[in-house]
Amino acid sequence: MKKWTPDSWRGKPISQVPAYPDASALADTEARLATFPPLVFAGEARKLKKQLAAVAEGEAFLLQGGDCAESFAEHGADNIRDFFRVFLQMSVVLTFAGSQPVVKVGRIAGQFAKPRSSGEETKDGVTLPSYRGDIINGIEFDEKSRIPDPARQTMAYRQSAATLNLLRAFAQGGYASLENVHRWMLGFVSDSPQGAAYGALANRITETMDFMRAVGITSETNYALRETDFYTSHEALLLGYEQALTRVDSTSGDWYATSGHMIWIGDRTRQPDHAHVEYCRGIKNPLGLKCGPSLDPDGLLRLIDILNPENEPGRLTLIARFGYDKVEEHLPKLARAVVREGRKVVWSCDPMHGNTITAAGYKTRPFDRILREVESFFSVHRAEGTHPGGIHVEMTGKNVTECTGGARAITADELQDRYHTHCDPRLNADQAIELAFLVSDLLKKDRAGQERRRAVNE
Repeated sequence: MKKWTPDSWRGKPISQVPAYPDASALADTEARLATFPPLVFAGEARKLKKQLAAVAEGEAFLLQGGDCAESFAEHGADNIRDFFRVFLQMSVVLTFAGSQPVVKVGRIAGQFAKPRSSGEETKDGVTLPSYRGDIINGIEFDEKSRIPDPARQTMAYRQSAATLNLLRAFAQGGYASLENVHRWMLGFVSDSPQGAAYGALANRITETMDFMRAVGITSETNYALRETDFYTSHEALLLGYEQALTRVDSTSGDWYATSGHMIWIGDRTRQPDHAHVEYCRGIKNPLGLKCGPSLDPDGLLRLIDILNPENEPGRLTLIARFGYDKVEEHLPKLARAVVREGRKVVWSCDPMHGNTITAAGYKTRPFDRILREVESFFSVHRAEGTHPGGIHVEMTGKNVTECTGGARAITADELQDRYHTHCDPRLNADQAIELAFLVSDLLKKDRAGQERRRAVNE
């Protein structure tokens, strides 16, 4: 294999890349971005990799989630705060159930580009280039908005920097303290079934905190009770932007993508001899790889060999996204191949992307299908003796109506009420917390099964 450089991807075939009309303006933008400060640091990426290594060994659980595609229009402090609140609630539910750490990775501060099944979109007889995310073009259906504009990359960088600044303040400045476990509740969730279940859990945590305080253990003396590690991730789709933010770590001499702590390769761009795999193989960040129904065991093993040749735990997360009715057909043979070859990976379930349908003229995802995919994911790993290491969901802290079902039973006719996504349908806060409770039940069952097996072996 040829020596890797940050621009060696440019000599490979590439897909899902927009056609910029002004190559000179694009080159100028990328050169300017290359002078900007990094958004994240190599040491943070190494810390995440270490935590993901614990997930790979079955000693932690990965929670990864956030917007389908971030937008410039919805960049507000309240939106970021509400997303973070729901993420903390989900994390607490999963931590309590699994009795193990939850590694928190947001789809945020960089998730601006979206792959598309078609390069063009037609409405009322008018055909225009598809919307590919705010970092590339505009969502408005007119010719000017749909022209790829390099200046949007600078806007995406600056929004990512501002978002990261606020997230770091929330994670390290006391907002994430377990003493605030009741304050994370959003108003519209509080009167739902999830609100009642979360409130009961929060009461138990508060009682525990009161006991700990009585014996001298407080958030003032123990930073783990008042701070949390929170990481960012996105699909590395726009490689010119990624290259501009690829830097040498001064302590190790290794190359890191500094656009986010973890980046992933999508199901449409994972060709082993193409540009996206070429770029990702050379950086030292933790990587994700989307695994869809078209990926066979030999193809997966080839990609693992390219992306994680040293078999480093925590380096590679396999994100399964099959659809609720295809998990049991495809996942077992992939899991068996990975075990047979002794590969160290994290297995995570994306129950969103294989379950998109159209109802009442809107793209949506039925909550029961999302749940069934997660249940099948756990069931397969239980049968194969492997670790169901995480979930990867598209969700928001807003009270949207984009996915049908859930405890409040959103119907297809209600989708129009608050359908705000820029791309794909997201779980609202209520549905996200409901999913966390359902996953927590699966984790409890897995933990009970492990304890029974240990008792038999002893």
